[in-house]
Amino acid sequence: MNHKLLYVWVFSILAFAKAYPQQTTNQDSYSFSLEEAVTHGLEHNYQAINAKRDIAIALKQKWETTATGLPQIDGNIDYQYQIKQPITPLPGEIVGGTPGTFIPVTFAPRQSAVVTATLRQLIFDGSYIVALEASKTFLDFSENANNKTKLEVRKGIINAYGGVLLTQENMKIIERNLTALTKNLEETTKIYENGLAEEEDVEQLKITRSQLVNQLNSAKRQEDIAMDMLKLALGINLQTPLRLTDDLAALALKNMDPSMTVNSLELEKNADFQIATNFTEQRRLEYQLERAKALPKLSGFVNYGVNSFNNDFTFLDSDNKWYGQSIAGMSLSVPIFSSLARQARTDRAKIAWDQALTDLDRTKEEIRLNYQTSLNNYQLAIDNYSTSKENLKLAERIENKNRIKFREGISSSFDLRQAQTQLYSTQATYLQSMYEVITEKAHLETILNTPEFLNKN
Repeated sequence: MNHKLLYVWVFSILAFAKAYPQQTTNQDSYSFSLEEAVTHGLEHNYQAINAKRDIAIALKQKWETTATGLPQIDGNIDYQYQIKQPITPLPGEIVGGTPGTFIPVTFAPRQSAVVTATLRQLIFDGSYIVALEASKTFLDFSENANNKTKLEVRKGIINAYGGVLLTQENMKIIERNLTALTKNLEETTKIYENGLAEEEDVEQLKITRSQLVNQLNSAKRQEDIAMDMLKLALGINLQTPLRLTDDLAALALKNMDPSMTVNSLELEKNADFQIATNFTEQRRLEYQLERAKALPKLSGFVNYGVNSFNNDFTFLDSDNKWYGQSIAGMSLSVPIFSSLARQARTDRAKIAWDQALTDLDRTKEEIRLNYQTSLNNYQLAIDNYSTSKENLKLAERIENKNRIKFREGISSSFDLRQAQTQLYSTQATYLQSMYEVITEKAHLETILNTPEFLNKN
């Protein structure tokens, strides 16, 4: 078993699933086909859950932006108690006193209360118009990001599911090889004990057997890791038993679709292109926002309030008198001069927009390159599967012939070991070719944005 293969799919899972407790349902065990595993993962994978929450956040933010241009009503209640009332001096001659003298007088009551309600309405603000458009773009971005997350979750689950099947099939093959080799070793040992074989023949078989035992132990450990990684991707507790109902060979045949190699790339459907387009539009709107800040801002308001005053606290009495008051008005704010700071912000936003346009062009070319690479890899995986299947038949025949020749004393133990090593390598290549058919198709579907679940959810 090639250890590098293990690392490939382990790190592919780590790219989208982290070691974090997942939201799970209370269930004693699970049994999934690949399609069922994908469906479950899209519901319980924590990244998929948070991507849906991002859409909910975007919807709330959109309404928050919209609400700033709708009527706003504020209420205020003010109460004052003058611990030491202010004194106002009055000329003495007002009350018949000596001119030049002053009489201290208290005008304000000790206690007062004011209740006011104010209605404000934004009449014109260029920034608000741009902000409304930006909130729609942000919602589109969140939806496209959710779609991208679902694609990556799906691809990761397929990789992990295939990885588990790969390790399980590898274990079965190693166990069969080990059983056959052990039987061969026992027969050769008896022949050696009867003096009809050389000690080297036994030693060569023992070496091969030891290697198979190590490979089997390693495969068992890899299976545990692979299963845990799949559970993590599915949002299942690592202690919960999980059984896979699909077969690696059947999945490989199911995923062989030569028609995919003739499909043309539609950039507009690619998730990365959609996200890059959203980002570019956001930068354009940021530029428009800075320009809109140079426009006047007009708003209006009207309020109504009542106030009351007394030396004693009588505001809650039914016979207390309240005096009404109301004001209406408008406010016009006109930017005049900012020492070119506003122009600098506008220029900076324009440069950021230009950068986004350049990044969009780069993203287009990267998508085209990734598509061609993925297309080639998928076709290569199909070709490798056919080749490795034929090679496996040949390797099995060669190993069988050398085993017969060895028993008959025609060939050496070294020749048999070479044939066995070649068989084991060909078996591993065959398993890997099936795995690559499954994963390369998933990768190609991710680029093309064609999984069927996208049309269902």
